[in-house]
Amino acid sequence: MLAGCGSLPFTAERTPETTTHTAILDEVAAAAAISAYRVQHGLSPVIVDPALVKAAAFQAGNNARHGQLSHEVGGSFTSRMAAAGLARSWAAENLSAGSESFEQVLARWKASPEHNRNMLLPQIRRIGVARVDAPGTRYKRFWALVMAGA
Repeated sequence: MLAGCGSLPFTAERTPETTTHTAILDEVAAAAAISAYRVQHGLSPVIVDPALVKAAAFQAGNNARHGQLSHEVGGSFTSRMAAAGLARSWAAENLSAGSESFEQVLARWKASPEHNRNMLLPQIRRIGVARVDAPGTRYKRFWALVMAGA
């Protein structure tokens, strides 16, 4: 199991190595879980932002198609955030691979100092989260959480 920190929707895609598909994920429940965690630390809750969900799906999909965990595989984080309209906003990204459920990946992010720091940035107000399954890869499931300011 790996975790990493640091605008197109995805559908099933066949590549020589694997088939990937974006899974149905309850973004509102994910935002509620992250909000509850932030509130426990004296911070504001977050809301789901559809543009950030697209940005998260973009990076989770890139990682799934390549079967690796990288903030750079879909372009630099800075360039991807600029493409999502976040060039002048606080933004952060958490990645993970291998976790079966959102609860598992959230626990991993909380336990990782860098990921935890991202989730507890005081400036963060909006999030997008995505999961892309790639059964033919080592990790089988790739996650991305993109967070941004107001």
